[in-house]
Amino acid sequence: MASGHRSKIKRERNAVKDTRPSAKLSYARVSVQKACFVLDAIRGKDVATALGIVTYNPRYASSLIKKLLESAIANAENNNGMDPSKLYIEECYANKGPTMKRIHPRAQGRAYRIEKRMSHITIVLNER
Repeated sequence: MASGHRSKIKRERNAVKDTRPSAKLSYARVSVQKACFVLDAIRGKDVATALGIVTYNPRYASSLIKKLLESAIANAENNNGMDPSKLYIEECYANKGPTMKRIHPRAQGRAYRIEKRMSHITIVLNER
């Protein structure tokens, strides 16, 4: 290996760094499947429409995603100087996080396993 090899890789990786405004929520106490119901509804929509959808969606994940979307909008406005009226949701996805394993006692000395799932939710915005 040549000297300075690792730093060259780091320089190349930082040169193509993604500058799109985004927000990420780690360790959200909602399963990926339940979060994706809401994320599928807002993917590709403009920000005003997406905020309306998550505001009036009865699912628990929509309250988490609403806060995350508002954070992404604030990041776009303050860090990137973008106009909030021109923003739309380019990417939104939920990745699997760790699972908390719990035991629920049952009859005759048995136990059922309860899995409390978590997810990492990401929203990426862009300007039209």
